Amino acid sequence: MKLDILMLKRAAALLALVLSAGAGAADAPLRFNVLNQRTIALTAAYWNPILTYLSARSGVALELKLAKNAQEGNAVAEKYGYDILYTNHFFTPERDRLGYKVLARPAGPGVQSQIVVTADSPLQTLQELDGKEVSFANPDGFTGYWLPLDALTRAKVKVKVSFAGNQEASTVQLKVGKVAAAGVNSSVLARYARREGFAYRALWTSAVYPDLCIMVSPKVPAEKAVAVRAALVGMAKDPEGRKVLEAGAQLLKSEGELGFVAAEERDYDVYRAFFKNLQAKK
Repeated sequence: MKLDILMLKRAAALLALVLSAGAGAADAPLRFNVLNQRTIALTAAYWNPILTYLSARSGVALELKLAKNAQEGNAVAEKYGYDILYTNHFFTPERDRLGYKVLARPAGPGVQSQIVVTADSPLQTLQELDGKEVSFANPDGFTGYWLPLDALTRAKVKVKVSFAGNQEASTVQLKVGKVAAAGVNSSVLARYARREGFAYRALWTSAVYPDLCIMVSPKVPAEKAVAVRAALVGMAKDPEGRKVLEAGAQLLKSEGELGFVAAEERDYDVYRAFFKNLQAKK
């Protein structure tokens, strides 16, 4: 009899432990990764207040997870190491198959890629970049690598590729004279230029593409994704949310619309089409 009671107690303790572990897993914050465009410190300073707001409004705990660089972050995301991404790197054929779904994007007209030189550079055309060193963000960058590289390839201009690590670092390489030009996201560059007083000229500008988007892993429950999306879309209309957005805009020296709007998979078909017709070698 005593043995039976002891076994029952042990079974009850084990069940309690299993249930506790299950509840802990269910309540664990969703891991939110942001593409490396700026320094880690600046990225965290911008996004942490947003995630704090979204967590409170949606009822879904969100935790910022940053990688050392885009390649490292993308590698983790490819193994579903993050639950939510802020990126435009997951529309290549290989990553598109992973099943991350678009939830929202920043409000505004979209993004463009540019190939830029300093304002006082003697260079006036893409052809004059032939044989010269050009800085790009990283091998996965869309506006910071693939779009400008494709433009150079179509113009039959061969350059020495230099990777700086992120968008702003590419601009720094140009600013200090280590490279002849830089391939950049025009919005990120404009904000950097306003903060740092950097003068530049564009030799080439791409068409407008949808901005980076917030994507959710197929492993995240649908009700959580819906709640996060609703909080994102409603943020600019909520006085508390707008204060967070205004502070972030001041931090980055952003101009234009604040907040996020709902986005759909089809909005990013233009990315998929680009990679299908890519001229530059992958």
